Amino acid sequence: MRLISCACLTLFVATSFAAETGYQKEVAVTGPTRLDWTFVVSNQSVVDPPADWLRDYESRQQKYERFIPAPKGKSESLPLVIFISAGDSPAGWGPLESVCKQKGIAFASPYGAGNNTPMPRRVRIILDILDDLRRQFRIDPDRTYISGFSGGGRVACQVAFGLPELFGGVMPVCAGGDLREEAWLRHRAIERLSVAFLTGTGDFNLGEVERFRGPMLTEMGIRTKVTVAPKMGHAIPEAKIMQTAIEWLEGGVADRRKLAQRYPASHIPGDQAPSREELAKGLLEEGESRIKNRETMFSGLMQLQGVMTRWPDLAPANKARQILVEYEGRPQKPWEEDDVAEQRKFLIARVRALDAYASGKLPDQYAKQRPEMAKAAVELWEIVIQEGGDAKAAAEAKRRIPALKKLIE
Repeated sequence: MRLISCACLTLFVATSFAAETGYQKEVAVTGPTRLDWTFVVSNQSVVDPPADWLRDYESRQQKYERFIPAPKGKSESLPLVIFISAGDSPAGWGPLESVCKQKGIAFASPYGAGNNTPMPRRVRIILDILDDLRRQFRIDPDRTYISGFSGGGRVACQVAFGLPELFGGVMPVCAGGDLREEAWLRHRAIERLSVAFLTGTGDFNLGEVERFRGPMLTEMGIRTKVTVAPKMGHAIPEAKIMQTAIEWLEGGVADRRKLAQRYPASHIPGDQAPSREELAKGLLEEGESRIKNRETMFSGLMQLQGVMTRWPDLAPANKARQILVEYEGRPQKPWEEDDVAEQRKFLIARVRALDAYASGKLPDQYAKQRPEMAKAAVELWEIVIQEGGDAKAAAEAKRRIPALKKLIE
């Protein structure tokens, strides 16, 4: 198990619309999450997490601020925004209040989940709250958005990129985050998630967001938008900017619904909480269906690899392993071309973004890191040249390396 610093589903409980609606300053979680929170901080679904991950933590003592709009009908699924603060008090309700009330969007923000909270505990708190809402209300996973300010925005990315089946998008404020290393999770992010970055002209993370994170995800194929608020520093934007970002995130709903119709395991309906076995079985079945078609064969094989790694103790992992061994033994391996092409695409996207970040304006607290960033960009550009699969990118590398080397000296 490696710690990261990122279908048949069982209906566990009946959705209830008897829970209190409107704004509540403080609500207690009713029970431990049934969602796979351990996978966000590990490369496996852990049955018995280490004791120090949740030392002295009790789910029912966890509190959060929330707003629940009055449902328009018993069959209506609610959109939701979860906002993660950088501090130990909730945040985000002020600038999100108007859009949540106007558009009937639920809101939640935890207490005691700030930057000083250990990552496993912080993630557990977030998923305790999400599942608490899913137990009581019919939450729409295709319209569930996770957001946060500064360090909270980085955690929002880590949770969304680790469990994309629970979210439609992520809205990091004055921060960004890395995609997961697993190929199938990157594919899922590309197919499913929308990422709305918010920053300000005076934000010390402006360069990271505007020149590095946003362009890199865009070039990788993820639906991405960067909004830079004028005259704003390292802060949460005003209501109008937040509303525009939410509306943009909502613009991807139709595509997410189409994906869920084709691949049911790509999202978990808000009134369901599948077991580890059901999650593994659903992803296995999707992987098996993908490998039947040439255009989705590589993504299917990567999903099977994901099943094998995430749930190594379960029967679906054994079946996934058997299929992978069989495919690896075939004389013709057309998916290897897709693998190489994808690695090349992601490499070029990363080095272009890192180059732009290292070469542009940096705040005083990051200026000392410029030589290190430039050196990393040079090393990646050299790989692009050596690999030689993209002549245009190789020529770009030869132009950029001399300029970057000047930043190292």
